[in-house]
Amino acid sequence: MPTVLVVDDSPMDRRLAGAFLQRRGFTVELAANGREALAAVAARAPDLVLTDLQMPEIDGLELVEAMRRDHPTVPVVLMTAHGSEEIAVRALQKGAASYVPKRNLAAVLADTVASVIEMSRGAIHEKRLFESLVHTEASFVIDNDLTAIPPLVGHLEASLVRLRLCDATGLLQVAVALREAIVNAIIHGNLEVGSELREQDEPAFADLVARRRVEAPYGDRRVRVTARETRSEATYVVADEGPGFDPARLPDPTDPANLERVAGRGLLLIRTFMDEVRHSDRGTVITMVKRRDRAVG
Repeated sequence: MPTVLVVDDSPMDRRLAGAFLQRRGFTVELAANGREALAAVAARAPDLVLTDLQMPEIDGLELVEAMRRDHPTVPVVLMTAHGSEEIAVRALQKGAASYVPKRNLAAVLADTVASVIEMSRGAIHEKRLFESLVHTEASFVIDNDLTAIPPLVGHLEASLVRLRLCDATGLLQVAVALREAIVNAIIHGNLEVGSELREQDEPAFADLVARRRVEAPYGDRRVRVTARETRSEATYVVADEGPGFDPARLPDPTDPANLERVAGRGLLLIRTFMDEVRHSDRGTVITMVKRRDRAVG
């Protein structure tokens, strides 16, 4: 099973996060701060680092920067607490792959870690292939099955690798953003299930998603994903067939005050990891642009 290094200066929080992961079958290692974490990664790299932000010696932001510099293929997920919102946004911009509010660990930690590891494993393939490729364009139509997302995102990642648009960290961030956009299109768009229910009652949220997948009209809807990629940028368009919404009424996901909310979490990640994001007037189409990372050779 994948190994997760949990980094937190609070023994109680370390054990709690580790317990949630162990219940899902992950192998868990522990570190009390960023310095211990870097030593552990140097000795034996885990599949993922899960870190608190506010720690002595080397804090979470410094750890993210060191991981991107020295261990770029190991993804980092943040655990955020009230009061750490601004540093969390900076850490996402510096290279963290995702985040989980500490108050929502039970509901979303294991799924977030599993999805990031899944995306990470696809991100390192085929880096030296297709050096002559200059343009790709592809369109996909998928039903409301979340298990269809990893292979689709993996395919799109492979195109980014071939075109050398970003480094390993940027590649993972694009994968996370794409996954969030497609999940939103399925769950919030086609199935019309809101994040508020997940905050209030996780089992009821999962049950409603499962029921609507086989009920009309929800289950008859599809998600369309179009990817256009060149040597300079990649444009992704994700469209659902739901009733839509007014994008102007969305809470600002870049406002640190909203970081602790489950609702809007996906959009925050998308807007942080993509260079340009825009919605259609009806809210059924999201267009995301990732431009070439100048640091990539």
